[in-house]
Amino acid sequence: MPNRKTSKITSSSKRKTTSKSAHKTQTIRYDVASQLRTPKEMAAYLEAWLMDAPDDAVGIARALGDIARTCGMTRVARDAGLSRESLYKALSENGNPSFATIMKVVRAVGVQFHASAA
Repeated sequence: MPNRKTSKITSSSKRKTTSKSAHKTQTIRYDVASQLRTPKEMAAYLEAWLMDAPDDAVGIARALGDIARTCGMTRVARDAGLSRESLYKALSENGNPSFATIMKVVRAVGVQFHASAA
């Protein structure tokens, strides 16, 4: 016949191990715009997109949108001669901005494109 004291300890220890609750990891959305603090950092970020993904027009436009958000979309839209809504649309993932729009935004955020021999 099993010892009652042993049985109680065994069942008690089982309860302790099964009552642990799992903690869920909470994540926050990363926003690169919060990391772009200076014009030099903004230019380096855009340059990295241009060098690493020169054929990714959507990615480059989104990178320019990140820079515009850092500078303030309202100010960038005003300085570029665009409405804020059209600026958001042009620089979104589904946007298809014209080269003229890209150049206006580039000037408005204070960066420049440079050409060099390949």
